[in-house]
Amino acid sequence: MDIQIRKLHKSFGDFNALAGVDLDIASGELIALLGPSGSGKTTLLRCIAGLEFPDRGEIRFDGEDVAERPVRERRVGFVFQHYALFRHMSVLDNVAFGLRVRERRERQPEALIRQRARELIELVQLAGLEKRYPSQLSGGQKQRVALARALAIEPRVLLLDEPFGALDARVRKDLRQWLRELHRRTGYSTLFVTHDQEEALELADRVVIMNHGAIEQIGSVDEVYERPASPFVFDFLGDTNVLRAQVHERRVQFDGADIAVLDGRIHPDGAADVHVRPGDLRLGDGGIGLDVVVQSLQRTGPVVRAVVQTSGSKAPVRVEWPHLHHDVPALRPGAQLRLRLLQFSLYTPQSRPPTSSLGAPILIGQERRRDHA
Repeated sequence: MDIQIRKLHKSFGDFNALAGVDLDIASGELIALLGPSGSGKTTLLRCIAGLEFPDRGEIRFDGEDVAERPVRERRVGFVFQHYALFRHMSVLDNVAFGLRVRERRERQPEALIRQRARELIELVQLAGLEKRYPSQLSGGQKQRVALARALAIEPRVLLLDEPFGALDARVRKDLRQWLRELHRRTGYSTLFVTHDQEEALELADRVVIMNHGAIEQIGSVDEVYERPASPFVFDFLGDTNVLRAQVHERRVQFDGADIAVLDGRIHPDGAADVHVRPGDLRLGDGGIGLDVVVQSLQRTGPVVRAVVQTSGSKAPVRVEWPHLHHDVPALRPGAQLRLRLLQFSLYTPQSRPPTSSLGAPILIGQERRRDHA
């Protein structure tokens, strides 16, 4: 089912949870709504489900506006973070619940309901646990029951609100892979809310990044990660160093020295913020680069993490190298190095974000693969 959202607004008192959201979801897509707390992602999901009603705007299911229809008329499967299973019901009865409470004219015979419930229990890989109660299940098993229950009504769209937030890291990773395979097999249009960047980037066909009730960027995983539309998107998706620099005749200068050349990229001369991820800095052997002094080193598995200080402004910068660099004799506290920028983004300077404990605007994330500006 295609979903079209147009100019959706929702306020709670003086707080604008949604501020004119536009979004198109193609049939069969797996979409991640990603953003910090308070960005509006859960409110958007609940408006689509019918658990909240927008102040104004349209929500269209295959062209039909359902914005004012109650949840029972939308045929939406909803999975909550904390499962919301009925504790007094067995696994089979939890899964069958949505089928049993249908109006009499739509309800199937009990034998068919039980058959459908067993099919779904097998689909979510819980065959043999039909008679167990929620208290006898692990967290991952409970979430699979919740998914099976949502699928039982043959929903027009499947909505998941932080579905793995209550689970430990290993179970979350296993269930992410399982959910992706389940989506491939069922083909439902699916939206899931998360604040976990890794989860969104691993699962989604497209990612919708929200901030302050609005959409900052929509795109494929590669698009939002490789070509972030704003400093907010760049910083939210990855561990980020922000360096104040100047652009002059297509050369990026920091403390009077060139640190990069804009090959094929356009940015006006003048002040610029260079956003670069720790994994996109490499040891250089002269030439264009950033002169730094090593402050500290830490080995974490196959990665060496360093804090270095720029020689001019003394700004601290986080760097990550594969462990092979740990064998380089020069890589020690107090060493003077030159770093090459493999890739980075340039943005018009904004007010500085809150500083880290190191005193620099270093935010959170992962590595990209191609240069962009």
